[in-house]
Amino acid sequence: MSDTPKFTVIDRRKIKANEEQENQQASATQAEAASAPTEPSAGPQLVVNEHKSESRAEAPSSAASEPSAGAESELPPAPTAKESREQKVAYEASAQRLEDIVRAQNPGAGPQPPVTFEHLVQQFYVSAMIQMGAGAQEGQRPRVDILGARTTIDLLGVLEEKTRGNLTEAEKTTLETVLYEVRMAFLELSSMISLQAMQPPQPPPPQGKR
Repeated sequence: MSDTPKFTVIDRRKIKANEEQENQQASATQAEAASAPTEPSAGPQLVVNEHKSESRAEAPSSAASEPSAGAESELPPAPTAKESREQKVAYEASAQRLEDIVRAQNPGAGPQPPVTFEHLVQQFYVSAMIQMGAGAQEGQRPRVDILGARTTIDLLGVLEEKTRGNLTEAEKTTLETVLYEVRMAFLELSSMISLQAMQPPQPPPPQGKR
């Protein structure tokens, strides 16, 4: 065996020619990709200009903001201070005339007490309890509107949030007490409904022979 190393002669001209051919093919491929978006294609398309894609992505957000602006423009204009003042005077005069008519027909009836914040809270309380089945006559199955009761209770929560810091101590105590009671009633009723829903359905009673 000979220890003389073997050498391989490499033709650099062929390698350079192959590199030039590959570069031409790559340029042709890039040119086709650049012109691809102008032709209809169902497959993915190469994004050539990133700035255009960003402007297209921002377009839906600006378009989405247009409906909200349109919705605000659809709202009627707020009444002026003069219109509100005149309407309030007319409302109070009309309410007073109706009260005079009722008192003329019922001489024993006294004047109606002014409406206060406690009246508003009690109104929500009564509505929520009736929706949860309270007030049903004896022997009748109570009608429950659990979703309506939830809405009424949530309205009381909104009232508490929006009036925080503007109530007297008595008004605050009334609202907190009513909220606690209706929420407790809702928890008890919803637990009963959940237990009934988890129970397997009862088989129908056997029918008698004819």
